[in-house]
Amino acid sequence: MRPILPLAALTVLLISAPSLYAQGMVIDMASTSTSTQDQALDVEVDTTVKTPDPSIAKKLDLKGTPYTLDDDGDYRILVNVGDERSQLVWVRSVVHETDEQRLREIWTYGLRSEDRRIPVHVANRLLSENMDLIVGAWARQDGNALLILKINADADADTLDEAIDLAASIGDKMEQRLVTGDEL
Repeated sequence: MRPILPLAALTVLLISAPSLYAQGMVIDMASTSTSTQDQALDVEVDTTVKTPDPSIAKKLDLKGTPYTLDDDGDYRILVNVGDERSQLVWVRSVVHETDEQRLREIWTYGLRSEDRRIPVHVANRLLSENMDLIVGAWARQDGNALLILKINADADADTLDEAIDLAASIGDKMEQRLVTGDEL
């Protein structure tokens, strides 16, 4: 039996790939079959969900949090982070499951770019920031820096609200470090 690669280690590999590439090292995840990748992560992922999870709406309504729904059935929330700034946060309707856990993702951007790659200095900054995060990690989606917090899918309204506020705060701080203005 081969060892299972923890999800956190895979995230570090994916974020650091531009840096490793710049140093002449190449990680070819595309050559690994999907079933092998799923085995390595030991996670069932269904990203085809388009129906909003009604339990999220109940929790957001309970806290008085305004939201809209996107095309994927995820909850899009504009959070006021103070100083006349705001940050977009998404609560995903998709639930990821392992043998013992059900996890929901909360997403926000720290950097959005038309480029397909994150600059090496930004990728290294995100890796450094990951060391200080208690919940979640920075990841790369094309040329975008995306903060992903993972919480219990059945978390109560207060926990969900805290995760949304935390994501917004961390995302906005990173945006201020990496870009000028308030685009996200």
